[in-house]
Amino acid sequence: MFDFQSEKRLVLDFYAALSSADEGQRRSVMEQFCAPDLVWRGYHPFHELNGPSVVSETFWQPLHRALTPLQRRMDIFFAGRNQMDGFASAWVVSMGHLMGLFDHPFLGIPPTGKMAFLRYCEFHRIQDGKIVETAMYFDLPHLMLQAGLQPFPPQTAAHLVQPGPIGHDGLLFDTQPPEEGERTLATINAMITDLGQWDSGLSLKDELRRTWTEDMIWWGPAGIGATYTVERYAKQHSGPFRASFTDRSKTNHICRMAEGHFGGFFGWPNFTARPTGGFMGMPATGKSGEFRVIDIYRRDEDKLAENWIFIDLLHFWNQQGIDVLGRTVEPFQL
Repeated sequence: MFDFQSEKRLVLDFYAALSSADEGQRRSVMEQFCAPDLVWRGYHPFHELNGPSVVSETFWQPLHRALTPLQRRMDIFFAGRNQMDGFASAWVVSMGHLMGLFDHPFLGIPPTGKMAFLRYCEFHRIQDGKIVETAMYFDLPHLMLQAGLQPFPPQTAAHLVQPGPIGHDGLLFDTQPPEEGERTLATINAMITDLGQWDSGLSLKDELRRTWTEDMIWWGPAGIGATYTVERYAKQHSGPFRASFTDRSKTNHICRMAEGHFGGFFGWPNFTARPTGGFMGMPATGKSGEFRVIDIYRRDEDKLAENWIFIDLLHFWNQQGIDVLGRTVEPFQL
């Protein structure tokens, strides 16, 4: 049986060292905990970075300068074996917010001098006592909104707060019963079979009810928003999304895993689709684009009850020829 205690301790020690390091120490912290050939995947405009020193200088140093002092506030923490490689590799997942005083610009986003929160979710692959691969997804448009910018037209759902699970039980620091993780992964796989192909033959609401509780919550990213109950999720996101896209590819994940009542996955990309209906109030370009997504789930009995979603909307629209980040922050550039 895998208890993942050593993998979890490595990631927690890495977070603690990164948090306490000063600017001159962060590169050495990255090199201590990460493999020399670290593969790091992040949102636009970072994309894929290689090596701990590059990740430190390109992402962590600018973020620590912008949000001071940077505090990690985790809501979910779990580990597991990756279904996508035959359960060979071990991964650790962390989700929550990176918080600080927004005192300096970040990617051209103007500082507010006030508290700011960057929603994040990280998947870390652990091998031989090192972090060898990381998917670091974060809600950059939400940070833009906190700075008073408007990267997208009005969204179909609501973006208010992004809390952790309703039971405040998402931090799985201790070993979990393996059968619970197996049940969670089976439920996620059933949902993917139903929803991932858009061809179940059922009505959308009936399709959702097969694998979701009636009072489900879909914690969507800024630009789309969060929505509550099967009926409103169908009306405020799933229905409009399906109506706005065609030629969706099959689902493709790099990692899919679960522990206890929590699980999730990410892809690079998860799927491609062609916008034909003006999704998010943006133009229907007709050009196929990539969706890089992290989904984190909480299972209640044999259905999914909560879902936290991270979608690189900036990358998707950049592929459509729309530089949302650039056009939004340009007036503030010197």
